[in-house]
Amino acid sequence: MPSNTDIRPTRLEYLRTKKRIKIAKKGLKLLKLKRQALILEFFSISKASSRLRGELNAELIKGYQSIRMAEMIDGEMRLENEAMKIPQLKKLLITPKNVMGVKIPRLEGGRREESLTDYLLEIPVSISEAMKAFQEVHKIVLDVAEKETTLRKLLYEIDKTKRKANAIENVFIPRLESAVKFITFRLEEMERDTFAMLKTVKRKMEEREKKKVEATVIAN
Repeated sequence: MPSNTDIRPTRLEYLRTKKRIKIAKKGLKLLKLKRQALILEFFSISKASSRLRGELNAELIKGYQSIRMAEMIDGEMRLENEAMKIPQLKKLLITPKNVMGVKIPRLEGGRREESLTDYLLEIPVSISEAMKAFQEVHKIVLDVAEKETTLRKLLYEIDKTKRKANAIENVFIPRLESAVKFITFRLEEMERDTFAMLKTVKRKMEEREKKKVEATVIAN
């Protein structure tokens, strides 16, 4: 934003600056609405994340209990041997998705190349239950990771939007309004100067006309 000395005190500049103020206020309103929407989305996802963390803790307890049970029933060696036979997981894919204008990484994949259904039928029930429990843990961990990443990105966007709104509201718009006041003052000042100059010219013309009349009267 230029200083007052760089502002051209013209009617066109006045209209242009007023238009910029109008646009800036509209943009400020949109930024505030966006920030409000982001905050609502943040709390919604935060609530979901908190619920998932509770589920994760419950599933972890269940998973470790099922492992201890499997060790007691089938032995540690059998448990380790069966664990080595579990099919490998697919490669985890990270794809972007849009949440309130914010790009969030979406976690996809992480599943096994082949179903465990047939495999689980061939092993002891205790070990099968342990595997099922940790399958659920794996799923919830991915969901929690996605939600936590979303929360961090939303928080960053909320802060960035707030800073933009504050800059427009407390710096940009006041400067434009100051420029309008300066232009208005200079236009009024120029108008007064022009009016005073016209009065002076009119007075001098009247005096000149009066002298001509007097000179004519004297000559006659």
